[in-house]
Amino acid sequence: MKFRTDIDSLGKVKIPSDRYYGPFTGRAIKHYRVTGTTAHQNLIKSFVMIKRSAAIANIKAGAIDKKRGRAIIQACDKILSGKYLDQFVVDAINSGAGTAFNMNTNEVVANVALQILHKKKGQYQFLHPNDHVNMSQSSNDTFPTAMHIAILMNLKETIPAIDTLIKSLNKKAKQFSTYKKIGRTHLMDALPITLGGEFAAHATSISKARKVIKNAEKELEYVALGGTAVGSGANTPKGYRRIAIAELAKISKIPLKPEKDMQHALQSKFGIANLSSSLRNLALEINKLANDIRLMASGPIAGLAEIEIPTVHAGSSIMPGKVNPSLAECMNMICFSIIGNDTAVAHATQAGQFQLNVMLPGMVKCVLESTDMLKNFLPIFSANLISGLTANKKKLQKDIENSPVIVTLLTPKIGYQKSAELFKESLKTGKTIRELVVSKKLLTNKQVDSLFK
Repeated sequence: MKFRTDIDSLGKVKIPSDRYYGPFTGRAIKHYRVTGTTAHQNLIKSFVMIKRSAAIANIKAGAIDKKRGRAIIQACDKILSGKYLDQFVVDAINSGAGTAFNMNTNEVVANVALQILHKKKGQYQFLHPNDHVNMSQSSNDTFPTAMHIAILMNLKETIPAIDTLIKSLNKKAKQFSTYKKIGRTHLMDALPITLGGEFAAHATSISKARKVIKNAEKELEYVALGGTAVGSGANTPKGYRRIAIAELAKISKIPLKPEKDMQHALQSKFGIANLSSSLRNLALEINKLANDIRLMASGPIAGLAEIEIPTVHAGSSIMPGKVNPSLAECMNMICFSIIGNDTAVAHATQAGQFQLNVMLPGMVKCVLESTDMLKNFLPIFSANLISGLTANKKKLQKDIENSPVIVTLLTPKIGYQKSAELFKESLKTGKTIRELVVSKKLLTNKQVDSLFK
């Protein structure tokens, strides 16, 4: 392998000659060996869009000459088209405030721009990663801004995935609307409900969670760009912030707006924590749905066996013919991971001291991972599990007939005490409440049918 020697403020670093990153990145990849994964594609794109928008703003503000500025813009366009993405090599969890990743971006953009200017990689005297690509910026305002954009980009795919689940649940609710079943409270028999009502309730819960996510999403449209190091806007030319954010909104196709209090934008991560917690709350509701499906499908002989799940693959490597709720179990694990990610975000949110929260790479990794899992798996969960569920109508009806708890429906007619006696007699003799009330001439079969309806 051939090497070139790059020089920065700390000295010389050997870099493979075919690489587009530079000395800061060369040092960083030796120190930050954490997850084994690099930055999310949307975080890379967000950072490159920031560099492009900053270059345009700096040209218009007269802070950088057009030759260098245009080279930076062209370099960013090349990267945004899909080139050089393998040069973003810093681990997803890296330095505080994501300085290592910001510099990885600066160096790649700088070296691509140098080639556009017909210079060699590493000839930073002509176009410098800090002086030109990072002009009017700091990791402290670019990383929070990129976090917001990357998460908003991911949510563009996550929200439709949630909508798919809601649609599937509503369809199933309609299909099962006339299927009566025994309700359960405390895991014990309760008054009858409909299977359709059960699915409709889940659709309502997830719809409410979706609404909260959409509200939290709005907070992320306010960005920190232009705050530089401590939220004072130091080292930015007049008009830079307004132009840069307007350009960023244009290229990202997101209605971004300047956060009025730039110091707040750097030291507080309220918007990220708020969005993360809304994802957690969604996960709690979906987790309950998956759990209920697993319980209702338990059996087929020794369980509840109220519904049947579609077979997606063999359920066991040793028990032939076994069908497991594998997709529901996978959904459980996804929900557990999202809850864990939110816990990490919560700890990181309160761990920022004074004018900067430095826990940014870990936070954005967690939120992007959570939204990735949802957008990837919810469509599969909806199509291959929810949509394929069928009802065991005979079992549902049998449970209603056999459960003594339906004596509750008689209470207004015969009183609580007499109803309790019938309940105990039903359990002791094995006779149904219908059989008892008819034999005791308390009600006719027709009247019992009427109560069940």
